[in-house]
Amino acid sequence: MEKAMNRQKVLLHHLNPSSSSLYANESSSSLSASACLAGDSAAYHRTSAFGDDVVIVAAYRTALCKAKRGGFKDTHADDLLAPVLKAVVERTNLNPSEVGDIIVGTVLAPGSQRATECRMAAFYAGFPETVPIRTVNRQCSSGLQAVADVAAAIKAGFYDIGIGAGLESMTANPMAWEGSVNPKVELFEQAQNCLLPMGITSENVAQRFGVSRKEQDQAAVESHRRAAAATAAGRFKDEIVPVSTKIVDPKTGEEKSVTISVDDGIRPNASLADLAKLKTVFKRDGTTTAGNSSQVTDGAGAVLLMKRSVAIQKGLPILGVFRTFTAVGVDPAVMGIGPAAAIPVAVKAAGLELDDIDLFEINEAFASQFVYCRNKLGLDPAKINVNGGAMAIGHPLGATGARCVATLLHEMKRRGKDSRFGVISMCIGSGMGAAAVFERGDSVDELRNARKVEANLFLSKDAK
Repeated sequence: MEKAMNRQKVLLHHLNPSSSSLYANESSSSLSASACLAGDSAAYHRTSAFGDDVVIVAAYRTALCKAKRGGFKDTHADDLLAPVLKAVVERTNLNPSEVGDIIVGTVLAPGSQRATECRMAAFYAGFPETVPIRTVNRQCSSGLQAVADVAAAIKAGFYDIGIGAGLESMTANPMAWEGSVNPKVELFEQAQNCLLPMGITSENVAQRFGVSRKEQDQAAVESHRRAAAATAAGRFKDEIVPVSTKIVDPKTGEEKSVTISVDDGIRPNASLADLAKLKTVFKRDGTTTAGNSSQVTDGAGAVLLMKRSVAIQKGLPILGVFRTFTAVGVDPAVMGIGPAAAIPVAVKAAGLELDDIDLFEINEAFASQFVYCRNKLGLDPAKINVNGGAMAIGHPLGATGARCVATLLHEMKRRGKDSRFGVISMCIGSGMGAAAVFERGDSVDELRNARKVEANLFLSKDAK
């Protein structure tokens, strides 16, 4: 508290100089330091010293490609992960031996096999045997969970530098249930609903909350339009790491060497008329189609995090600041509503309000749930998925969170002072939602507690 008071006194000295005309008619005591309680409606999350902030210094992804028929259909999963792991250390000139841990979000592959593949990828990327690696699986939020886990470990003092990553090859590992189902599930309705196909949960959201087919198709067209515009303008170039790989001709078996650097699922000419012709997939009289659902995708991403003081010491530019993360549970039958439940919790934990958020990356698992969450929270469509979302770019389950971090932070950097806070969120199969709050890296200074309040000249909204 004493340090906070001292910071305010320094700022007050600048706000109230003797020559200022702004306060010429007020006594010199009209501006004074006041106690700031970190919590209810605080300026934002500030539970640690400035140098202990967890920051992101690099965030990259591969292009995202259609599973089974896209650019990565013949690429091994470990060959997807290795390039992004290599990029985050090479492009920051970081000695890979300094990394305390690598955590990879991944969903569909058998656990022990994927964990081994990730370890192999780390070796391909040039990491020494002394750097450990593990996987994490919280379904569609796994990539974001990996980033949050690394941030939490840095906060806890386990290490100062870590990598949160995500990986999914939906070509190699399609969505399927292996083995038998416990008959006990029949006694618990919510447990039964955990087994519902994701498309049925989309239909449930549309029916329960009145999201029309037209609204869903409109959201899909807009996603493709924005993604196509972003690609044409080169807005993804800063976040995509080109991957050299091969493509095998399924008819001749001929191999061709290629370099993949562009998302291949975007349809620039998508239209409402075309989408209206598509048949529903999960329910005869439903509204969910292949056109207003996320694409089945291959891809990977990686995010390099460290303590701010370490980044400053190394002279690394700070791309973003990790502020808060939350995961919440919702009804499994309408799992897609997860972001509507998680976003307010994460934003409040950051001491912010929804109106304080400049950009949102909300995963478009299905248009039904995306439209519902947007409308439920009353969000400005102009702030959400400004470069398109999963319906256009794709949704490689374990990698989506890391992809969103790269997309969000690079877009915030481009926008500069017009974009300070961003949120990433997604729904999670079996009924959950996750959300995280980030701050643009160059928008923070050591006096970040201070915020003038017009009514009483206090310096933060929660001052008493």
